Amino acid sequence: MSTVAPRTALLGALAVALLGGCAGAQVGPTVPVAGPAHAPATSSAPVGELLGLRSPVSAMLVDPGTGTLAVAAGEPDRLLLLDTGDLRAPPREVALPGPAADLALAAPGGPLLVSVPEPGALLRVGLPGASVHSADVAGQVRSAAVVNGRTVVALGDRVAVLGAGSGVVDTVRGFADAARLVPVGDSVAVLDRAQTSLTLVDPAAADAGAALRAGSGATNAVGDRFGRVLVLDTRGGELLVFSGDPLILRQRYPVAGAPFGLAYDRRRDLAWVTLTARNEVVGFDVAGGEPVERYRFLTVGQPDSVAVDPRSGNVVVGSSSGDGVQLIKPESVVVTQ
Repeated sequence: MSTVAPRTALLGALAVALLGGCAGAQVGPTVPVAGPAHAPATSSAPVGELLGLRSPVSAMLVDPGTGTLAVAAGEPDRLLLLDTGDLRAPPREVALPGPAADLALAAPGGPLLVSVPEPGALLRVGLPGASVHSADVAGQVRSAAVVNGRTVVALGDRVAVLGAGSGVVDTVRGFADAARLVPVGDSVAVLDRAQTSLTLVDPAAADAGAALRAGSGATNAVGDRFGRVLVLDTRGGELLVFSGDPLILRQRYPVAGAPFGLAYDRRRDLAWVTLTARNEVVGFDVAGGEPVERYRFLTVGQPDSVAVDPRSGNVVVGSSSGDGVQLIKPESVVVTQ
């Protein structure tokens, strides 16, 4: 089902209307923050292989530079680093001061940026050796990104820019719940879950630029190789595609089942989206004018996290309820009718 053509005029109107108020100096209207849907009990076995990690998972990421799968696990809070070439081997473990909200790469090969809201910490973890360095950031660290050598940190009500010594040198305010950061050229796109909006911030000038509404309950975002930002509207049930320069909403595509987890395969242009209300993961081809569904698989229960290895195309799904971590090799799955 396509919604691109009927909504072309609407998208243009939204872009013009919302780009007018782009200062980002004041907090706009907010809504209750959307979260993952409560998943039903699983009635069928998940596709692929279970890795046996039964701890709740809050975030995952694959570093193609070192072939490392990073898993933020709970009970106790820790970071697990696994070799994607042998996911059955014992992982390296790094103790965390609290549950991790987000994992990001400063660059391919690391370091890995681990964001911990409570008690508030940004950890730089070397890959694959697991050396740990802490940045001096006060506040609820929700997400981090590196743009032109500058580390940018989302702290909920503000975005901080760190200097070479890891201390805060600039702050951009005007946010209610800045929760995800996506590098876009020389800027960073800030997803605010409470304002359900996307805002471009220039770290060099410490200035908030263009801002657009992102559905009715945006939760997650990731960048693609075309310089776009893919956003999940969990409450509205849509995959949104924004161009980054200028910031314009280009596509809206319906995705039923409360989409929440999001990862992007740069080699295959596949956006992997978990549907927590259905215990499914879907692979969308996003290279064209509208997303096209290529894969759909049953998952572990409460699949709130997903990661993809762009070298192999393998997909890893994590359960936040402790139902396990699942490895899917899409090209090897035989689907029976």
